[in-house]
Amino acid sequence: MTILVTGATGTVGRSLVRQLLQAGQQVRALTRSPERAALPPEVETVKGDFNDPAGLARALRGIERMHLVAIDGYGPLTTGAEIIELAVQAGVRRLTHLGHNDPSAPDDDPMEADHRALHRVIEGSGLEWTHVFPGEFMANTLEWAPSIKAGSEVRAPFGGWTNAMVHEADIAAVLKVALLEEGHAGHTYWPTGPEPVRRADAVRLIGEAIGRPVRFVELTPEQAREEWRDVYPPEVIEWFLQLGDYLDDADVPISPDVEKVTGAPGHTFAQWAADHAADFR
Repeated sequence: MTILVTGATGTVGRSLVRQLLQAGQQVRALTRSPERAALPPEVETVKGDFNDPAGLARALRGIERMHLVAIDGYGPLTTGAEIIELAVQAGVRRLTHLGHNDPSAPDDDPMEADHRALHRVIEGSGLEWTHVFPGEFMANTLEWAPSIKAGSEVRAPFGGWTNAMVHEADIAAVLKVALLEEGHAGHTYWPTGPEPVRRADAVRLIGEAIGRPVRFVELTPEQAREEWRDVYPPEVIEWFLQLGDYLDDADVPISPDVEKVTGAPGHTFAQWAADHAADFR
């Protein structure tokens, strides 16, 4: 059985490909640029682009199980409905869906509406679907790497911002189980890390992993808007700044789903920092 992994060169996708290979599975990877994919040689790499769904026929040929990453940058995958239709026509039976969902927001929220529409398409497709809506990725802190390398500091707002960030390997482990084992069709999982982590503490832990102190420089919201102006769309910046509401929040939700699905506890941020120390040196 060959499993199709879309987003195979992304943060979670690479880990999923590796874990499926370790489980003895054949993997077909969809990527825009196979020549730059740098995936293991045993992976069948196929060129394809979500912006051209009709061109995905080769990637879907003979596939019964596939992973769909349905987040394009900070927005939804706009061609997701077409891709689901093509998958059904090609004979796909089981689908894992890595997407976004903020259960506190209504269906018509601008950040949620298109995601929710795709959720409904997947749920009405007749596929054995599994939604995976992870918490904030630990890997998002890789955006700090240039400033840590250059000056051993991180400039960001809200040093007390607290979240249960999740290791990409744990997200991939949940996806692997849902693809390979029975009993996960129709389920939605919300993987998080095993513990809440303050932003300033995350910076400190990266410093410990690389063997030198890293300073956290706290920005005001106004300073953050200026620093991020050319990096993120305005609506994303404002969404980030709203997350300041989680400052020192003792009630940060921690999901049991990683351990429940995989049988192993999730990785801590200290473990993630050790895994990625080379990226910050």
